[in-house]
Amino acid sequence: MNSKAPIRFYSEEELDALEEQDPLAAAKIAHAQAMAARGLDRQKRYGPDDPLPDPEAVAEAVHTVRRILMRDGGDIELVDIIQRDVRVRMKGACAGCPNAVIDLKQVVERIVGAVPGVVSVSNTF
Repeated sequence: MNSKAPIRFYSEEELDALEEQDPLAAAKIAHAQAMAARGLDRQKRYGPDDPLPDPEAVAEAVHTVRRILMRDGGDIELVDIIQRDVRVRMKGACAGCPNAVIDLKQVVERIVGAVPGVVSVSNTF
């Protein structure tokens, strides 16, 4: 059961009106909406009858990410694949690094998320 409240999507007109009063708040809301919409689109791509991600393809994608992260002393390990969620563990220089969150979003999610059937990638500590 999902305990999160559904995100409210503001119209362009509402965002424009808010921007006149509080430009920073409007920018934050627009960004949050864009990210939420992207996540919803990704989830809608797959129905219950669609095949789950191929574990070998996921492992290969994680290995590709590993080679990238190792250039800067980082590392990554494939922990588990639960339905459409890939669980990884950031290691090496990535463990505890403030940029690990950025790497997870910009590198790991982009490469591993490209595997058909993957909806999310999360770091497990």
